[in-house]
Amino acid sequence: MEQRGHITARIDALRKQALTMAALANQAVLNASRAFLKNDWELAEQVIQGDEAVNAMECELDKRSLELLALTQPMARDLRLIVGTMRISIQLERIGDEAVNLAQRTVFLSTRPPLPVDPLMHLLAEQCRKMLSNVITAYADSDTALAASVCRQDHEVDELYYKALTRLIGDMVDETRIVERAVHHIMAAKHFERIADLCTNIAESVIFIVKAEDIKHRCKG
Repeated sequence: MEQRGHITARIDALRKQALTMAALANQAVLNASRAFLKNDWELAEQVIQGDEAVNAMECELDKRSLELLALTQPMARDLRLIVGTMRISIQLERIGDEAVNLAQRTVFLSTRPPLPVDPLMHLLAEQCRKMLSNVITAYADSDTALAASVCRQDHEVDELYYKALTRLIGDMVDETRIVERAVHHIMAAKHFERIADLCTNIAESVIFIVKAEDIKHRCKG
């Protein structure tokens, strides 16, 4: 019984560290999107500088997860939680990278004349932030219904992305002098779309942990 309590405590510590990493990634996305939408290069620089902490936390989570797998030989839900948390930490690190990519584009754009941000980009950013917040809550609360809703929300992000892409391409055709800046806006839209995809991956892992269902590549269905 004492051994079981020890394993439970270590797994709980792993979950708490994953949630700490999730909070860092969430803040990075929030700051990167705000920086882009407001052309705030100083806030963008903060996102770039903060990425090291997210990377370090992924390495620490990997180490703890492997130790738990090797030393405790977990089964059933414990095993799924450890493996699922390892998967989630990978997605969170990639989300942090996308936030950095977005921030780097903001820094570049700040050196050019301002290009008005299309309202669709505001909607895209808001939807991504909502998906990330919801999927973190789903992991924290083992809420598979909320995780499934994140999968469905990805369709909305895809539609917004293609609408923004179409509009930006049209703007470039109409006014060639904005091409360079518009291309960076297109890539920013792609970073948002990619964040949504990574949130969907996390949602799949939450469902795997709680229900022992592997729905990889089927989450959107």
